[in-house]
Amino acid sequence: MPNGQQQPPAGGQWYPPEWPDRIRALADGSLTPVRPRLAATVMLLRDTPDGPVVHMLRRRASMAFAGGAYAYPGGGVDPRDEEHHVGWAGPSQADWAARLGTDARTAQAIVCGAVRETFEEAGVLLAGPTADTVVGDTTGDDWEADRQALVARELSFADFLERRGLWLRSDLLGAWARWITPEFEPRRYDTWFFVAALPEGQRTRNASTEADRTVWIRPADAADGYDKGELLMMPPTISTLRSLEAYGSAADALAAAGAQELAPVLAQAALEGGEVVLSWPGHDEFTKRVRLGRPADPADPADPADPADPGGPA
Repeated sequence: MPNGQQQPPAGGQWYPPEWPDRIRALADGSLTPVRPRLAATVMLLRDTPDGPVVHMLRRRASMAFAGGAYAYPGGGVDPRDEEHHVGWAGPSQADWAARLGTDARTAQAIVCGAVRETFEEAGVLLAGPTADTVVGDTTGDDWEADRQALVARELSFADFLERRGLWLRSDLLGAWARWITPEFEPRRYDTWFFVAALPEGQRTRNASTEADRTVWIRPADAADGYDKGELLMMPPTISTLRSLEAYGSAADALAAAGAQELAPVLAQAALEGGEVVLSWPGHDEFTKRVRLGRPADPADPADPADPADPGGPA
C-alpha cells in the first residue's frame, strides 16, 4: 500500500495517512475544496448455486488513490456523452434525471459513463443491436480496438454506439447509491453506484490497467474479508456490498434498485479538542477519531498508522 500504510488485522477500511493534516487545513480555512467530478461505477452480478456473486477488481498498489483497495468497475463521466444523440432503450433520459436528481443531459452522461466504464474495465457491454437484445461476445480484435480507443478518449461512447449500430440498454441498470468524496480529498468524485446482471454469453476479464486482480465473490464473503482485514476497501464499497447481502439473485437486486436511497453520502470532519472526528452520516461503522499534533507512533494503538488498531484506517 502507498505511503508505508499497513493493513490492520481487523477491518480493511482504507485510510490515507495525509488525511488528518488535510482535515485540519479544511477546518482552519487554508484548504479550499475542489469541485467533485461526476463518476459512475457498476456492481456487476452473476447468479451461482450459492447465490449471486459480484465482480470486483483490486487497484494496483502503485495507484495514488486507494492503491490495493478492492472496488467495482467505474470511473469519471465523459462530458461528450451529454451532447450527442445515443440509441437509447429503457427508461428515458428524463426518467433517469428524475431518479438521479439531475437534468436529462447529465443523466444521459452518467448512465453512458456506467455502461462505458463496465466495458472498458471488465469487457462487458450493456448494449445491443436492438432495443430488446444484448451483444453476446465482445472479445474479438475489433472490439478490443474500440475498447482501447474509448479508454484513450479517442472515441466517444456515443460515437462508438452509433458506429456499431447499438442501443444502450439503460433498462439493464438500477441506480443503487450515491457517494461524494470528502471535501478534504484533492481527487474528488460525485459517484453514482449502479447494479446490473452479467448478460448471457458475455464474460468478464481484467481489462483495466489500474487493476492487478479481478474476482467474482459473494457480497457476504467480501464483507467478511473486509471485517477480518484481508480485503482493503473504501467506505462506499463495503457499504454497498453489505446492502447486496439480502438478495438471493441478480434479478432480486435489480428489482430492489428503484427503492434504494440516492441521497448523497458525504464525509464530515470536525475538530474536537486534539482530535479529528471523521464520519459518514448514516454509516456509523466508518467513524474515526484521529489525534493531531504529533507524528504517528507505530507503538501507539490510537495512531491511524498502527497495524494493531482494531478500528482499522478510515
